[in-house]
Amino acid sequence: MEFLFLEPVFKEAIWGGTRLHEVFGYEIPSDTTGECWAISAHENGECRISGGSYDGELLSSLWKEKPELFGYYPGDQFPLLIKIIDAKQDLSIQVHPDDTYAGVHENGSLGKTECWYILDCEPGTEIVIGHYARDTKELESMIQDGRWNELIRKVPIQKGDFFQINPGCVHAIKGGTMILETQQSSDITYRVYDYDRLSDGKPRQLHIKQSIETIKTPFQADESRKVKESLEGADHTHFVSCQYYSVDKYDITGTFSIEFNQCFTNVSIISGTGTVNGVGIVAGQHFIVPANSGLCRFEGTLSIICSNPE
Repeated sequence: MEFLFLEPVFKEAIWGGTRLHEVFGYEIPSDTTGECWAISAHENGECRISGGSYDGELLSSLWKEKPELFGYYPGDQFPLLIKIIDAKQDLSIQVHPDDTYAGVHENGSLGKTECWYILDCEPGTEIVIGHYARDTKELESMIQDGRWNELIRKVPIQKGDFFQINPGCVHAIKGGTMILETQQSSDITYRVYDYDRLSDGKPRQLHIKQSIETIKTPFQADESRKVKESLEGADHTHFVSCQYYSVDKYDITGTFSIEFNQCFTNVSIISGTGTVNGVGIVAGQHFIVPANSGLCRFEGTLSIICSNPE
């Protein structure tokens, strides 16, 4: 069975840069390109199949018309969204809702559980994960009074770090960071604070009411721990398994064979070059391994991140 390679969709942002072109050779729309939606069937940025029997078809169309490719996975929409994010400047301080809140307040949308793999970052870079408010009353007071230095929890990062971001967790990517993000197929984000920046001469919209209603207090750090093992031809790191996805990384040297036993698997080539079942692959390519594809044989020196819906 052939793999489903995808044509990325790019999103410009006031905090974006040019590293998506510099690192992966993407033809980006401008010098402020913030996101590559690499595997997406979301209506706000949908990928098309690139090459093969389904060339040019929308991923959402395949999901509906060829459910056997996805192992008849339940649901009326492709469940995950894979992005590469280039943060030249700081992103807003934000929070995502869970399925229940989004379903009620966002026209039946999915909530947004996500995770970050740090592809690269400048020395001394931090990210925002969590907050220091003891309860919702103190949280509301800190937000209303703009006591951001007291509220926001920052942690240092380095290349190769991994973070699980559950709904209700205050978070922000800081400038100088490039990440691969695996998330539910949702585009719902509530901005808590945006550094009083202007976009087209106006402050960007904040979502204070929704943020206070969705931020969980007190903050509890995710306890997921990555597990490493050496396989024939690859070093394997399992990052997380949660309600919505599992995420793994394979650092391949030489020949590595694997049979993905899930209904389908998303694959992102994050570095190096090689082949998969004889098809050439390079960093920046993304594809879906359909259900029942059998053995996948990777050859070369490359690193891949794979995700499966749970």
